[in-house]
Amino acid sequence: MKNVINQDTAKNKRYEKAVEVCAQLYLKNGIDAVKMTDIAAESGIGVATLYRWFGTKNAVTIAAMTYMWNELNKMFSGIFESDIFLSQPGIKQLNDLMRMFIVLYQAHPGFMRLLSEFDLLLISENIPKKELKEYERSIINFFPIFEKSYMIGIADGTVREIPDLKLFYLSFAHSLMELSKKLIQGELLPNDDFSHAEDELGMIIETAVSYLRKG
Repeated sequence: MKNVINQDTAKNKRYEKAVEVCAQLYLKNGIDAVKMTDIAAESGIGVATLYRWFGTKNAVTIAAMTYMWNELNKMFSGIFESDIFLSQPGIKQLNDLMRMFIVLYQAHPGFMRLLSEFDLLLISENIPKKELKEYERSIINFFPIFEKSYMIGIADGTVREIPDLKLFYLSFAHSLMELSKKLIQGELLPNDDFSHAEDELGMIIETAVSYLRKG
């Protein structure tokens, strides 16, 4: 029994290494440019083993994107439970939460670029939604914290009541994410000017916070 457990542990570590290596290669080269043979060579795991574990490149790609979201979640873990954050008025908490989208844009441009490529992959490969459940769970979701800060703001008088908080949050979260991906892709048209990219993101955040602020 002990030998079986040790073998399972070793396999899990090699599986995790393959996913981590895949993520690193994608961040460096993009999804399309990386082949299963590249992942095998970099991880030291046979390509036949990779296909036995994952079945397809799409499957290892989903695993790698899930891994990267989980790593980002670890980075933000604890920030919004800190005394410093919780001691602020509700409206300031909401402002800080929304500015996390600028942090993602500034600190993780490679990942944001991958998100655009991954979205296109999901469409072109027509990947079934049932295969994306774990990936969806891994995506950073600020809404539970956002809702808590909103209720604090209602209680301390810094935030006004709005009819549908979830709709409000999703509208601005989607806008910020999609704008971030567009800005990171770079200027495409003759009149494109992304030299004030962070100001554009900041303007959306300022609009949202102004709408929420009471008085």
